[in-house]
Amino acid sequence: MNYNEILAAAKDQVGPYCKACPVCNGKACGNSMPGPGSKFPGNGAARNYEKWQEICVNMDTLCPNADPDVSFEMFGRKFVAPIFVAPLGSIDLHYGPKYKDIEYNKILIKAAYEYGLMALTGDGVDPAIMLSSAEDMTKVDGVGCPIIKPWNKEAVFEKLDVLNEKNIFSCGMDVDGAGLPFLKAMNPNAGSKSVDEMKEIISYAKMPFIVKGVMTAKGALKAVEAGAAAIVVSNHGGRVQGAVPSTAEVLPEIVEAVKGKTVILVDGGIRSGVDVFRALALGADGVLIGRPILPMIYGGGAEGFNVYMDKIIAELKGTMTMCGAATLADITRDKIRV
Repeated sequence: MNYNEILAAAKDQVGPYCKACPVCNGKACGNSMPGPGSKFPGNGAARNYEKWQEICVNMDTLCPNADPDVSFEMFGRKFVAPIFVAPLGSIDLHYGPKYKDIEYNKILIKAAYEYGLMALTGDGVDPAIMLSSAEDMTKVDGVGCPIIKPWNKEAVFEKLDVLNEKNIFSCGMDVDGAGLPFLKAMNPNAGSKSVDEMKEIISYAKMPFIVKGVMTAKGALKAVEAGAAAIVVSNHGGRVQGAVPSTAEVLPEIVEAVKGKTVILVDGGIRSGVDVFRALALGADGVLIGRPILPMIYGGGAEGFNVYMDKIIAELKGTMTMCGAATLADITRDKIRV
């Protein structure tokens, strides 16, 4: 199956909120809660997408002819590209009943590993979700990154005990989930985390720890102080907090504050290999893509994942060729016009 065939098949599998749009730009699903949309005013996902489109790439083909190398190393492991799968949760509620989180993550973890990439997986009220993901990761050399909700410390440590024992490659926390209602109701210290609390959590983990949901330079510096091996610039707390800026808008100030001190990944609205190029030129080390992958798996399973990644990486290589970048290190700020 090709990309369009898989997307067409997905239209009968997702919904009613996700429309399996040709481009996942957040417009058809704005304000769909539950669903893939954003909290009022409902423009968070659309804003993420649109701000990447405002960045132009600078074409320059007066350069040596070379097949672009997009391989990327993180935490001592080499990946085929600087592209990772963003975590999604409550799959059946938001996207349709074909899959629940456990089944979806099982497909995703294996497909990403076999492709040479890595899946970050979501957490949920049901502890079986993370436990199942961890078990699936043990079948692929431990490669994966369970993202833990900011539960209270005791609950977080229980989850980390499992991940430490199973020797999982990496883990993290989506700190922008602090406003979720089920966390607010949890006693005594669920939700927002101080730097000292994050230090304790990160120190307890025996693998590289990723802090997801950073949207300011100040927040990035606090994550670095806490010991984060990587941060993810992400505003998917927009599901519980509207009126947030796009990740493309805040990325440059975060890069200026912490580049070289931690790995910088960016999530939100990246929908093409050109967008990946834009993000790297702004200073990100890598990107996360989540929602567009979901209809590809609903419509084509692991094959859908492979077709989608083939498309994104081909677009990235094509952009590198036309902009005179033979390696990822060549994708510098002068390669784009903002």
